[in-house]
Amino acid sequence: MKIIDNNLINGVVEQAKKSPRLRMNYNFYERLDEKCHRFLNCLEPGTFIPVHHHPTKSETFVILKGKVRVSTYNDDGEVLESCVISQDSETYGVDIPKNVWHGLECLESSVLLECKEGPFVEHEVDGILEIKK
Repeated sequence: MKIIDNNLINGVVEQAKKSPRLRMNYNFYERLDEKCHRFLNCLEPGTFIPVHHHPTKSETFVILKGKVRVSTYNDDGEVLESCVISQDSETYGVDIPKNVWHGLECLESSVLLECKEGPFVEHEVDGILEIKK
């Protein structure tokens, strides 16, 4: 049994702070080819998970602490929906259907529980959407 407590979270948060990307995962799965990927995603302010999609996989984010903006986009890069997930907002997570463009912006030091179907696949070369300014 792996216990999700302050010791685990604080250790991963410290790694995220030292990472050039300002984020760090702690995987509960052991192999990239497993059918279900469950992990903590620790994010620090200033990090943005680029807009991408998973053509065949849904993805779920549940906030454990902090504040993150999650947005979905159309094929032209225009925002379709946006919400802030946090304990304070009482919006605790989102489920992103397969093939939906989405990105995450860390608004304060945050920890997400993330779950999606495996196996791990690098984002497709055509999977990154250019956002219109």
